[in-house]
Amino acid sequence: MKVSREEILHIANLAQLNLDETEIDTYLLHLQEILNFANIVNNAPVDGLDITIGANEAKNVFRKDEIKVFEDNESLLQNAVSKEQNMFKIPKVL
Repeated sequence: MKVSREEILHIANLAQLNLDETEIDTYLLHLQEILNFANIVNNAPVDGLDITIGANEAKNVFRKDEIKVFEDNESLLQNAVSKEQNMFKIPKVL
């Protein structure tokens, strides 16, 4: 697919870009290279390949929530700035 100068100007107008002459030529070259690469990808042979959604088959692994009693509350609270009723005391957040 060949990109014309008018198409570049139309795209620039839609994107509200003010392009000078050198920028138009640069964009024309880069857009043509992108479209050529897309054409190569579109024509890549895919016969006999399996359909793949992701590169690996990793899935979310969930674990059951379990309550575990923590015995050493003193060591847990030893670095607390403030504590009350064996819990961290923090300022109100509103």
